[in-house]
Amino acid sequence: MEKRVKTASKHRNALAVTAALLSGALVLTACGGGDSGSDDDKKNGSKGDSSETEAGKQGGDKESSAAEIAITPKNGADNVGINSDAKVGVKGGKLDKVTMTAVKDGTAVEGEISGDGASWAPSGALQRATEYRIEAVAEDGKGRETTNNSTFTTVSQANSFIGHFTPEDGSTVGVGMPVSINFDKPITNRKEVQTAIRVSSSGGQEIVGHWFNERRLDFRPQEYWKSGSEVDVKMALDGVKGSENVTGVQDRSFSFTVGRSQVSTVDAKSHQMTVVRDGKTIKKIPISAGSNESPTWNGQMVISERFKKTRMNGATVGFTDDDGEGEYDIPDVPHAMRLSTSGTFIHGNYWGAPFGSGNASHGCVGLKDVKGGNDKGADGYWFYKESMLGDVVTVKNSADKTIAPDNGLNGWNMSWEKWKAGSAV
Repeated sequence: MEKRVKTASKHRNALAVTAALLSGALVLTACGGGDSGSDDDKKNGSKGDSSETEAGKQGGDKESSAAEIAITPKNGADNVGINSDAKVGVKGGKLDKVTMTAVKDGTAVEGEISGDGASWAPSGALQRATEYRIEAVAEDGKGRETTNNSTFTTVSQANSFIGHFTPEDGSTVGVGMPVSINFDKPITNRKEVQTAIRVSSSGGQEIVGHWFNERRLDFRPQEYWKSGSEVDVKMALDGVKGSENVTGVQDRSFSFTVGRSQVSTVDAKSHQMTVVRDGKTIKKIPISAGSNESPTWNGQMVISERFKKTRMNGATVGFTDDDGEGEYDIPDVPHAMRLSTSGTFIHGNYWGAPFGSGNASHGCVGLKDVKGGNDKGADGYWFYKESMLGDVVTVKNSADKTIAPDNGLNGWNMSWEKWKAGSAV
């Protein structure tokens, strides 16, 4: 009997040991983290210690970064604007690295992290109809990293519009130069688009926009610009809806300076041109205007282009031998300055005309000049040298009607009341 009791005691001890071992295994499996392995286990790299290390690597005990990265636009977005829509921000930390690339070819987009490390933005405008990817890395105050990324596509050319403007940024122009904007898509939301364009002048003049058609919007004051004034234009069109499914992508500013005032008056009847600068007559020049068959337009015309030498082919503006008005093709017309879109110029003439006594041109205003245009004493040379874009040439006493306000930069031929009536604001 004593023997049986001893055997039973051993059996109970064995069960107790087994239970203890199972309990320890359960503890290790459930917690996976304490320093519960023996010194020998640690020295020998036991399986239990290996499990603890791997669990630590997987974040069982490691705290996540407090930094939170936000990327705009969201992943998968499309029709994204090309100017200000892409940006990265972080809370609870600082940006460490941001990369932005075009998905198709890997072209990197330059950008800069702010001084405080809280934000990043591209340095310039993006390309339209392009897929981009932004990848950002940030750290919190304890050096713990976090990452985020976004892939998106910018607005397509078919779904966006831009405005081509005159005059050029930083230029000096004559007092007649309007701000003229030509859009590459028809605009139906005229009020919204016009409101997004601000034109101001240091001269304090009221400036009003006028829509000539669905693509062209000009701005001007009631009278010519004041000499010496600075004109600033802000085109905040990025994100502005121009028409159904067409959005603006420009966020552009430009400015120009108004120079001295020069207005030259061509009298087609007396065949003379009087040049007035800052209110004083500085020169009278004999001219030859359009013939009775092809008279010059009357009205105020603004110089919109200047060419030291250019080709003039009558066929491009409808003059052929068949119409009885004569065909011409002169490859080297000197000192030519455009006055209308339809082809009216004031230019030098070396092939001969009754300057000061008759009108013989196909509608242009001719000044005496020489072939090659190198005679500094010629009237054509002088007028070209003394003129600039935006100067006004007014024609009177011609047999033709007044030029249309939208034929060139010639909105001055419209009354102020009618001009303001064409504003959408």
